[in-house]
Amino acid sequence: MASRNHSGITEFILLGLSTDPHVQVLLFVLFLIIYLLTLLGNLLIILLIHTDSNLHTPMYFFLSHLSFQDLFYSSVTVPKLLENLLSQRKAISVEGCLAQVFFVFATTGIEACLLSVMAYDRYAAICHPLLYGQVMNKQLCERLVWGSWVVAFLDALMNILLTLNMDFCELQIIHHYSCELPSLFPLSCSDVSTNSAMLLCSALLHAIGTCLLIFFSYVRILSTILSISSTTGRSQAFSTCSSHLTAVILFYGSAIVRYLMPTSGSPLELILSIQYSVITPLVNPLLYSWKNKEVKAALRRMMIKYLQCLSTEYI
Repeated sequence: MASRNHSGITEFILLGLSTDPHVQVLLFVLFLIIYLLTLLGNLLIILLIHTDSNLHTPMYFFLSHLSFQDLFYSSVTVPKLLENLLSQRKAISVEGCLAQVFFVFATTGIEACLLSVMAYDRYAAICHPLLYGQVMNKQLCERLVWGSWVVAFLDALMNILLTLNMDFCELQIIHHYSCELPSLFPLSCSDVSTNSAMLLCSALLHAIGTCLLIFFSYVRILSTILSISSTTGRSQAFSTCSSHLTAVILFYGSAIVRYLMPTSGSPLELILSIQYSVITPLVNPLLYSWKNKEVKAALRRMMIKYLQCLSTEYI
């Protein structure tokens, strides 16, 4: 299938972030540290939520899935980026590139859907606190999470199936550090108007669909917060949303612009891609734990138990 659909092209060259060997070594160290911190931070959030009964609530249920998604997200692109920073020939097979395109597209969609689901959860908690337990029941939470994964994977599948029919020219250089769908369009010798239209529809579906849910959720949340007479009450209500709102701005601000802007291989494209695929998975655990008293308390309890186990072993 590869030889028929891709004009005999077997691999692409990823130009990456820099051609200077000294800069590449520095970038390798930087992104390796970022990747390890991303794994550590998100694994810690998942471990805390699953082991501490005080965190068995819908909000933390969604947060654990967001952390798992961020692990998945960063692992799609960063390992290949690290490999290419140390290799002389920065090649990726056509099959490997298409697989990366699929998973980058899918994980981007999952992230968008989960963030919108978490916005709805905050709306239910703040605007309908007495009905929150009934509205956000276990079955609904699980359906919302599975629905996010199914919608995102189906969307990615439709786009990648169209990509399989593209014929690639002899020029096989991708001005990027990873394979993303917009970066493949300039390499195609065949008509990509259908692919571009499908990508635009997908981007608008996630941008408009999920953004509208987030927007209307926060309009209602803001209205409810402003109606609270107590300054302390308003502060507490807003603090439960500030982390999520920051994560939304960081992710949507870069991802939407990246997928809607024309592909030119500019530094801005690389910066936007790094923002939503590398930085966002790193920052999310910090956003949701830095000012979160419940997460901090759970972390202290886990550390105390760990120290007690250590002391018991040495006695």
